[in-house]
Order: sequence, then structure tokens, then C-alpha cells
Amino acid sequence: MKKEKKTIKNKKTKMKTGSKRLVYALLFVIVTAIEVCIALFVKDDFIRPNLGDVLAVIWVYALVRIAIPEKIRLLPLYVFLFAALVEFTQYIHLVELLRLDHIPFFYVVMGSSFDWKDMLCYAAGCVPLALWELVRYFHLQKQNKMI
Repeated sequence: MKKEKKTIKNKKTKMKTGSKRLVYALLFVIVTAIEVCIALFVKDDFIRPNLGDVLAVIWVYALVRIAIPEKIRLLPLYVFLFAALVEFTQYIHLVELLRLDHIPFFYVVMGSSFDWKDMLCYAAGCVPLALWELVRYFHLQKQNKMI
């Protein structure tokens, strides 16, 4: 009887994993489209630098969740630390230190200037992700108690 319950639980989990990947892939595509629209059409001093950074951490989160839709409850923290690391590379001018400053690609990927406001935007983007993880965790706990 216990083995039968475990098999049913595994089947439910496998089916949900595929649909979760699809949801995260859709989120990834939507955030990518918004980021591209912001980059191409918004030329202001608020939305482009701030909303772009908030969405950047959501974009990274969605990308990781496509590959790993389960586990890693602290993913929002890891995404924030990754964003902070990228921002730190801007602070130490890593692109120039590596003598890659003549290649525009590296400035696009790594950025060019450190700003504390970017760190706040990354944190602001990670807060809803952390709340989402809490909701997922408590929902999973509730489901496990029911089975």
C-alpha cells in the first residue's frame, strides 16, 4: 500500500515538473520580450535602469527554473548574489582589467558602471521571488501531509 502511494506521488510530481518548466519558459519569454522592448523603445532615467534591473533577476530566476523546476528553495538569494557579483565586477572594472573593453559584447553582458541603486533593484526583484518560493514551500508541505 505504501509503495502504491509513493508511485502515485511520483507520477504526479513528474507530470507537474513538465508543466512547471513550461510555465517558467513562458515567464522567461515574456520577461525577455519586456526587456527587449525597454531596451529598444524606452529612453528615460527611471524605467529603463530600474525596471530593467528588477526584471533581470526575474529573468535569471526563470532561466534557472526551466532547467531545475524543483528544489533550490534559496534560489532568489542565489540569484541576488549572482547579480551582486556582476555589479561588483563593474565596481572593479573587470572588463578593463581583462582588456576586453574594445569588445562591446562584454560591456553589454557585464555592464559598465557600478551603482548602489542597481543593488536595490536586484533586491526588489528578488523579494517577490522569495515570497513565491515561500508559497511553493508551504503548498508542497500541505500536499505532502495529505498524501
